[in-house]
Amino acid sequence: MNDPISVLIVDDHEVVRQGVRAYLDAQADFDVIAEASTGRKAVEISAEHVPDVVLMDLVMSEMDGVEATRQVKSVSPRSQIVVLTSYHQDEYIFPALQAGAISYIIKDVKMDELAAAIRRAASGEATLHPRIASRVIQELQNTNHESRNPYTTLTERELDVLKLIAQGMPNSQIASELVISENTVKGHVSNILSKLQLADRTQAAVYAWQSGIVRRE
Repeated sequence: MNDPISVLIVDDHEVVRQGVRAYLDAQADFDVIAEASTGRKAVEISAEHVPDVVLMDLVMSEMDGVEATRQVKSVSPRSQIVVLTSYHQDEYIFPALQAGAISYIIKDVKMDELAAAIRRAASGEATLHPRIASRVIQELQNTNHESRNPYTTLTERELDVLKLIAQGMPNSQIASELVISENTVKGHVSNILSKLQLADRTQAAVYAWQSGIVRRE
């Protein structure tokens, strides 16, 4: 008989953690080894216990799920990350997948489908919510960005702003990070969208991840 799949549940809402845990505990092939309410705690537990699968929320205090995913994969490369979130916007999807998540599930999923996704993740197989899969495919098929070269069209400061947009930061946080005014940030964002012929900051975030602007650091 195979060993049960060890699972770490990471979510800042206790009711979510308890609900998922209650279901998984009732399944013979799962072993919920721990829960974490913050990304930082998730990294600590992963380093110590090396879970087979980490069920990861994205929006949490102290450390968000994207950074937690990146750090978990660093301290425990064998652990597979299954994102379980309410968010399906591009600025969450692509950073999470780029950080190392194997699956992306929306919280309206049925429990048996979630369990199946965890089992697949433990075997190295990906699961994407249909809405997420369609966005990924759409972006992969979109070749409109390929002719643009951000390293020649954007200034260094605009690249700095774009990287922070890709991390999901609002203008106020970008201003604080770069020690410039919020109005200056707005000007940079406007220039970025104009130069790259993009409609909004969501498209800018997607472009930054796809083109490697964020990864190159």
